[in-house]
Amino acid sequence: MGVSIAGTNAVAMDRRPGLSARLKLTLSYAGFLLLGGGLLLAVVWVFVLRWMRDVDAGAIQRRFGVVIVLGPDRSELQRGFYPAAAAAMGFLLLFGLAGGWLLAGRMLAPLTRIADAARTASAGSLSHRIRLRGRRDEFRELADVFDAMLEQLESHVAEQQRFAANASHELRTPLAISQTLLDTARNDPAQDQGEVLERLHTVNTRAIDLTEALLLLSRMDRKSFTRDAVDLSLIAEEAAETLLPLAEQRRITLDVTGERTHALGSAELVLRLVTNLVQNAIVHNLPDGGTVTVHTGSLHGASVLRVENTGQPVPPELVPTLTEPFQRGTQRARTDEHAGVGLGLAIVHSIVRAHDGTLDLTPRPTGGLIVTVRLPGEHAGAPEPAPSPGGPGTIR
Repeated sequence: MGVSIAGTNAVAMDRRPGLSARLKLTLSYAGFLLLGGGLLLAVVWVFVLRWMRDVDAGAIQRRFGVVIVLGPDRSELQRGFYPAAAAAMGFLLLFGLAGGWLLAGRMLAPLTRIADAARTASAGSLSHRIRLRGRRDEFRELADVFDAMLEQLESHVAEQQRFAANASHELRTPLAISQTLLDTARNDPAQDQGEVLERLHTVNTRAIDLTEALLLLSRMDRKSFTRDAVDLSLIAEEAAETLLPLAEQRRITLDVTGERTHALGSAELVLRLVTNLVQNAIVHNLPDGGTVTVHTGSLHGASVLRVENTGQPVPPELVPTLTEPFQRGTQRARTDEHAGVGLGLAIVHSIVRAHDGTLDLTPRPTGGLIVTVRLPGEHAGAPEPAPSPGGPGTIR
C-alpha cells in the first residue's frame, strides 16, 4: 500500500525558520516565573522596607559577609536586600528555564508522536496508530481523532484498491471475449458474421454498462447533484413498470403498495436506486412463482422504501458483503440482458450514502431478502413536486 501526500515537504521548506514551540513555552514559563518573583519582591519592598526606620550602627553586625540587622535599619537592610533580590531573580530565571524546558518537553511529547505518525502516513504507511494512554485531555483527544482518521483512510484506500482490482478484472473479461471473437472471425472467414456481430454487441453492451456503473460510483462521493423534493411512491411505480416484463418473464408477482411520500434528493439517482433494488429482487428470486413487494411510507420525518423478495435463504454472514462491489448472490443468472455487472447494491449503497440516508439488509426467515432504505424527508423550503396522475397501487 502506498499513499503519498504531495506538497507537504515543499510547504514546510517554504516557511522561514523560527523558534520551536518547546522553546516558546520555556521562555513563557521562565517569564511568568520572573514576573511572579518580581511582584513578590515588590510587595516586600512596599509593605516592609518603607516602614523601616534608621537605627544605630551598633545594632548592625556582619557575619560571613551576611548583614544581620539587630534593629530595623532601612539603609543597611536595603544594601543587603538588593543583592539578595538579584540573586533570587537569577535563580528564578535559571530554574524557570530548566523547569520550563522539561515541562514543555513533557507536555509536547504527544504532539511529537502525532507528528511522527503524520510523517509515517505521508510516507505511505497508514497502519501506524498513536494510541496515547492516560486520561482524556486535548492532546489525547487529538490523537484519538488522528487515529480514527488514519483508520478510515486506510479502510478507504484498501476499498479503493480492491475496487480497482475487481473493476480491472471485470473489464478484462468482456475485452478478452471481444478479442477472441475478432480473432476467430479473422481466422475463419466462413463463420456467420451476423452471429459474431450479435455476440460482440452483447459483450460491448455489458462493458458499457459496467463502465457507466463505475463512473456513477466515482461521482457519488462528491455529492455533486441537485436536491429536490421527489415523490418516492411515484418513482417506485415507474421502476416497477419498467421491470414488469422481466418479472412476467420469470413468472414473479410484482406489487407496489404504500402511501405517497416525498424525499429530498436527486430524482434520477433515486430512480436508479429503486430500479436496482427491484431488479436485484427479481433476479435473485425463486425461478418460478416468487414475489417482490415494494412499499413506500414515512417514519419519523424520513421517507422509507422497503423492497422484499422471496428466494433462497441468505446466510447472515453474507449480508454485510452484498453492498461491496462485484459481490453477486448465488442465484443470479448471467445469461440474459438483466444479468447485471455486480454493482447493483454497491450503487444503491453509494446513492443512499450520498443522500445522507441509511440502508438495511435483513434476510427473510423463509428465504429472500428485505431491503429498507431511509432517505431524508423534504424540507419545508423544498419545492413541491407535481402530483402524480394516480396514487400508488398494485402492478401484477
